[in-house]
This record gives sequence, C-alpha cells and structure tokens, in this order.
Amino acid sequence: MIDYFLHHLVILPILLPIATAALLLFYDERRRKLKLWISLSSIGLLVLVSIGLIGRAIDVSPHAEVYNLGNWQAPFGMVLVLDRLSAAMVFLASILAVASLVFSAAHWHKAGPHFHSLMQFMIAGVNGAFLTGDLFNLFVFFEVMLTASYGLALHGSGLARVRAGMHYVVINLIASSFFLIGAALIYGVCGTLNMADLALKLQTLKSADRIIFESGAAILGIAFLVKAGMWPLNFWLTPTYSSAAAPVGATFAILSKVGIYVVLRLTLLVFGTNGGTLTGFGNDILFYGGLATLIFGFIGVLASQALGRLASYSVLVSSGTLLAAIGTGNASLTAGALFYIVSSTLSLAAFFLLVELVERSQDTAANVLAVTMEVYGEDEEDEEDEVGTYIPATLAILGACFGITAILIIGMPPFSGFVAKFMMITGVFNPDGLNGDGYQPSARDWTFVALLIFSGFAALIAMTRTGIRTFWASIEGKVPRVQVIEFAPVAGLLGLCLLLTIAAGPVAGYMGKAAEELHHPQNYIDSVLPQQTVAVRPIPSKEITAGLIDKVDVERGGK
Repeated sequence: MIDYFLHHLVILPILLPIATAALLLFYDERRRKLKLWISLSSIGLLVLVSIGLIGRAIDVSPHAEVYNLGNWQAPFGMVLVLDRLSAAMVFLASILAVASLVFSAAHWHKAGPHFHSLMQFMIAGVNGAFLTGDLFNLFVFFEVMLTASYGLALHGSGLARVRAGMHYVVINLIASSFFLIGAALIYGVCGTLNMADLALKLQTLKSADRIIFESGAAILGIAFLVKAGMWPLNFWLTPTYSSAAAPVGATFAILSKVGIYVVLRLTLLVFGTNGGTLTGFGNDILFYGGLATLIFGFIGVLASQALGRLASYSVLVSSGTLLAAIGTGNASLTAGALFYIVSSTLSLAAFFLLVELVERSQDTAANVLAVTMEVYGEDEEDEEDEVGTYIPATLAILGACFGITAILIIGMPPFSGFVAKFMMITGVFNPDGLNGDGYQPSARDWTFVALLIFSGFAALIAMTRTGIRTFWASIEGKVPRVQVIEFAPVAGLLGLCLLLTIAAGPVAGYMGKAAEELHHPQNYIDSVLPQQTVAVRPIPSKEITAGLIDKVDVERGGK
C-alpha cells in the first residue's frame, strides 16, 4: 500500500501547482492574503513531496521510477521518469519557489494581477520538463513554463521591463518554432518521440535517414540552447533578468538550468554510449560554445556597473561553465557540474533577491558620478577620518549577506561554490579517480580549467568593486528599510549553501551516482521499456493485399 502511494508521488509536482493555480484564478485581487497563504501552502507541500521523490529515486537506483499516464505503456503512452537527477532538480525548483513567494509577500505580489497563479503554472511547467520522458510532453511543459514566464517577466510594468519582456517573448516564440520543426523531423524518421525509444531506434537508423535525424537534432538543440543562454543566442537574457522583479529574477535562475538539463539528458541518453556512429554528436559545439559563453559572461561581469546586470551576467558564466562541462563527455566532470548546478542556482537566486534590498540605499546619480571620476582619475577631497563610526544594523546584515554571496559566486573556500569548482577541476585532471593510471590532460582540459579559474577572478574583481561602492562608503546616505520577510528568504538560500558545504560528502556522492546513471543510459532505457522490442521485417503492401485476398477466398470456399 505504501509503495503504491509512493509510486503516485511522481505526478504531484505537476498536478499540485496546476490545481493550485486554477484554484487561485477563482479569487480576485482583493483576496491577496488568502491567495498568498494558499500558494505558500501548496509550495510548502511540494517541497515535502520533492524530498520524498529524492528518497524514492535513491531506493530504485540505478533504475528509474516510471509513471505511465493513463496506464498506457511506453513508447505509445506518455510517461514520467524519476531518477536521481530529475528528483534533485524538482527539489531545487521547489526551494526557489518558496524563497520567491516569501519575498514577494512584502510587496511584489501586489504589483500586478494573477502573480501567484503565474508562479504556480511556471513551476508546474518546470517540474514537468524535469520529469517527462518524451519530447512531445517536453514541448507542452516548455510552453506552460514559458507562457507563465511571459507574464512574470512583465510583472510590475515599467518601460525597461516591458521592452525587455517583449524581446523575451518574441525570441522564445521563435525558439518554440524551432522546437516543433526539430521534433517533427525526428518523428518523421524515427516514428517516436519517447526519449528511451529514440535511443533504441537510433541504433537501427538507416544511413539515408541519419542526415534528417541530425538536422532535426540540431534544430531542436537551438531551441534548448536559447533557453540555456549559450552565446550568441543569449542577448535577450541579461536585459530580461536584470529588469525583472526581484522574486521573478530569483525564480528565473532555474529557467536556464531547464535548458541545461534537457541538453545533458538528451546528449547522454541519445548520443551517449549507445549512440553508435552518432556517439558524441554535438559535443564539440557544446564545449566551444560553452567556452565562448563563459568568456562573454565574465567580460560582462567585469563591465557591469549595475547590480542587476552583474547578477544576470553571472547566470551566463554559470551556463557557459555547465555547457562546456557537458561537451567534454567526462563522467567525473559531470558529477562536479551537477553539484555546481545546485550551488550556483541557490547563490544566484539569493543574489537577485539581495540586489533589490541593496539598491534601496543607492543613489543612481551618485553611482554614475563615481564611475565617471574613476575613468578620469579624479579623487574626492580628503576628509577627516571619523573614529568609531556607527554602522546601521541593516547595512551590516546586508553587507554580510553580500559578502557570503560573493564568495559563493566567485568560488572561494570554504563554501559550496569552491567545492563545486574543485570537484570539476579534479574531474578534469583525474577522471578515473584515485585508482587512475595517471591521465594526461589535453589542451582542451587546460583551456577549460583556465577559463573556469579566470571567471572566478573576474567575479572577485567585480564583486569587490561593487561591495566597496555599496558598503564601504559614507553612511550619510539613505539606510534601506528591509522587512524580516524579505531578509528571511535570502538568509534561507545562503543557509542552504552553507548546509551544502557541510554535507558536501553525501551530496557529492549523490551527484556522483546521478552522473554514473546518466553516462550508463541502459538502465534508464530498460526502466522505460522493460520489454525489448523485437525487430520485425516490414511487410510490403503487396503481400498484405495478397494475404487479405487469399483469406477472403478461403472464407468464401468454406461457405
């Protein structure tokens, strides 16, 4: 009985937020408090469900938990697939949703209509993209996620927000068209969109159809890489993320990871060890595109003067690091990359929330003047040093949070950002572990490690410069008013990063097992398709017609 109940947990991360979003539509905006409590209760329950899914994924590992919607067996029916990676990503999305909703309770959920419904629909789409086992449903959940994110990107109005939001809508609609075209080409030659079935069909694909399949996969990849933010497809990301409302920007930190997740899943499932002649298809594009994104990201980080743009370019640095790591095809590096996904997403979400709180104390004109004086080498007049200057408690708390966030984004010890980068560097130089025979790193390996380290150095320069301007300045300016309900989610996300550091061993072990499952996709395939399909010779239409005629003649003769 308990096992039966646990089996049905897989559908709840999709069903629960959709039901909640539909329920909230029945209440008008005068019932905002009630809508807030309903939304928070739903997301809180979702966190508990996601924890249960992690336990379920550990129990069934190295296989996957398969949920057949409508009790139709794959590949003909729609399936949800739960493994270690998808369970961890659902948990991560749920945590970000809780933090964003709590932060929005102070102000932002009143800034526009249907905020909570849009948030719930977006989380449903994100969770569905993590759990689905076929490309058709992936497109459906992508559209649910994107449609809700369109409304959230425009939430709160404002000229900059509307302009960036409209660009975001148009670019993602084009990406959705690429998704449909690519999926149609793949279905035309394979006759299936089930991911596990595609991995099997690819082994017997005719050479004449392989070109069409590669074209469909490439077009499909463009749609995913737009969402992942790979250069040069990422020019929409910085304006959209930096101009979005603070809780929206924090939730958007997971959206680029959806594109990363799909690229990682399909690359290792379809073009992994069972891919035959297409094994490693697209890896070079992912690697060098990831390095280009990494370079573009840390140049943007160095050039950013506004906190919002600094946070947005940090998202691109994260995406570039992950895409390059996927492109190496290194299982040990993948484990570090999965750890990095969790750490970077939590720290970036905290940064987006912190940006608004910090900017309340800043004078935009003063910032422009400071930058101008730096450029022309002008210094302020010397003033008498004040001994024992009092620092307001609010600025002290915000400064401490900013410092911790900076350490996490830079990747300095002792926090989880350093652990993640150390795992990736170790995976590059020692892919076979402690029992390896002495791997000789290639030029690609050295390039990846060098850019990974330099991106942290660029973040160190940018965050130090921003911290000095913001907190190491005269206190004659305005002290921001920060409510406890706004500070709590920032502290909670940073606390999770601290917990991630303390529990680095178990979490790294979990991610190592997840990476091993990804690089050995046969268990995934066997879980989704337990009965291997027997290859049957296609019967020509002439033989079918002749057989039917013979059958009719026999029946007539019998009468």
